[in-house]
Amino acid sequence: MENEREPQAGSAAQGLKLAHMNPLVLASASPRRAEILRSVGWPFETLVVEIDETPRAGEEARAYVERLAREKAEAAARRVPGRVALGADTTVCVDGEIFGKPVDKSEAQIMLRRLSGKWHEVLTGVALVRAGEDALCLVAHEITRVRFASMSAKEIEWYVATGEPMDKAGAYAIQGRAALFIEKIEGDYWNVVGLPVQLVYRLARDIS
Repeated sequence: MENEREPQAGSAAQGLKLAHMNPLVLASASPRRAEILRSVGWPFETLVVEIDETPRAGEEARAYVERLAREKAEAAARRVPGRVALGADTTVCVDGEIFGKPVDKSEAQIMLRRLSGKWHEVLTGVALVRAGEDALCLVAHEITRVRFASMSAKEIEWYVATGEPMDKAGAYAIQGRAALFIEKIEGDYWNVVGLPVQLVYRLARDIS
């Protein structure tokens, strides 16, 4: 397990010591989710788990992200009984179609052409799971609407060539170069980055 306890002395977490912000086990290798937790002073450790992320036949985006978040959290919680594991999964939905991470540059370009000049939804499932005698499982999701500006073929080619889209759901990072092409956003910005931390906090309050 990689120890990711943050931040250092004098931080918001150590200053407030909110009961709802007890240490979590983050079941994710995402540097973006880790950075969001650090930014609000939430102590955590990472425990990377592997699950099958293939959508099931007929599975809607909301059910898909909640299922993956729960499976990730459950896999981590089994390895650290008594601890609360946080699982999360983010996907992009365009006209009812789920867009995960592109497998190559060609698929990234296809995704960006579909996003260009349109609204789409970003969905993140969140799960807090604890295994053992005091077991619990809380699952929810957040939805944010995002509108892309129209992108030319050269702009799409340039953006894909940066490499930024390749490990991102929907082939873009709103906190990166893709910000050049974001016209509007309705909802939680952090959800689009990869972790709706206010939703995590609401669920954590239900545990206390």
